[in-house]
Amino acid sequence: MTERVLPGTRPRPVLYLLLFMPMGITNGYIIVALAYLLSQAGVSVGAIAGLVGLSLLPSTWRAVWAPLVDATLSVRAWYVISAAASGALMALTGFVPATPGNLGVIELLSCGFSLAATVTTIAASSLMAHGTSEDEKGRAGGWSQAGNLGGSGLGGGLGLWLAEHAPVWVSGTALGLICLATAIALLFLEEPTAEHRSYSVLRSLWNVALECWALLKTARGGIVFFLMLLPLGQGAAQNLWSAVADDWHASADANALVNGVLGGVVSMVGCLVGGWICDLIDRKTSYIAFGLLLAASAVAMAIAPRTEAMFIAFVLLYAFVTGFCYAAYAAVVFETIGKGAAGTKANVLSGISNAPLIYAGILDGWGHDRWGADGLLYTDAALGAVGATMYIAAAVLLARLMPSRAPAPA
Repeated sequence: MTERVLPGTRPRPVLYLLLFMPMGITNGYIIVALAYLLSQAGVSVGAIAGLVGLSLLPSTWRAVWAPLVDATLSVRAWYVISAAASGALMALTGFVPATPGNLGVIELLSCGFSLAATVTTIAASSLMAHGTSEDEKGRAGGWSQAGNLGGSGLGGGLGLWLAEHAPVWVSGTALGLICLATAIALLFLEEPTAEHRSYSVLRSLWNVALECWALLKTARGGIVFFLMLLPLGQGAAQNLWSAVADDWHASADANALVNGVLGGVVSMVGCLVGGWICDLIDRKTSYIAFGLLLAASAVAMAIAPRTEAMFIAFVLLYAFVTGFCYAAYAAVVFETIGKGAAGTKANVLSGISNAPLIYAGILDGWGHDRWGADGLLYTDAALGAVGATMYIAAAVLLARLMPSRAPAPA
């Protein structure tokens, strides 16, 4: 497939930080800002959990509507439409008082702007796949994940701060405008090539499906699909730090710091460093190595003294290495999918990767309930070791079964 971008004019990977930011902003706004405002208004924790779960639902199923982005309109048009829609719905949410009586309206709007934000991610995936050379997939992956994590911190931290220090409508409106402003990156990006598009939408959708199947049935696509299902490098323990902070005698302020802005910044830096490393060595090897390094950091935290200083140090270390893992995940996915209907192929693999995050979190929680804080950490580490072992075994088996066949290009 021919490149649209001329030598020397390829876009800088930093642009993907902007394109992947709306998804993070909408997520952070819901789980931090809206959740806090609703809790202060007397809404139950269970109801807030329901809101969060509902807002995450579109992300789980985004591969279902991803083919529409690959088969209709232009990818850049889809990005502008979705960024504007998510921004407008976020702004509208700011004008709805956070009260128990308005919970249904807030849920509807939150689901709406979360759905719209998934389309920005689908479009961004296509733009990144087509605009990134093979030797910079790692750096591009690092910037994209830094945008996602940075957007989450922006949506949560800035959203809550504005809600506390300005009229409540300012928070949603400001974040909505930031979502729309990310479209500035499109000025520096070419529209992806689209050989899979045909004379009719139905035929184009069929071609997208054929591309996805062609990817998954190859050795290269199949092994990455399997890798995305393994409990390796998810950073699932991050969601439970607040629940175990007392075991390290960590204060509320220390907990808020490392699990808030500082932890987010450290994760972003980890994404950028991890992405750079992924361009120096084999990316699947990076993914496995980073996952094992994350497991080792969990073991080290279990062995270390139970003090507040150790809690701060190891939570930040875990966040830093998780950034490595996220960058490697993105690099492996974009290395594998190739071009063509990249938005759909990327989000098929992204959707699968949510499964281990869910079950690893459940198993980490079970380990804590059975054996305490040590149980959580050793369970998290054991899952990483099992995941790495399963992948290595599968790769060796595949090499023996198909010794003379090189992986087909995605």
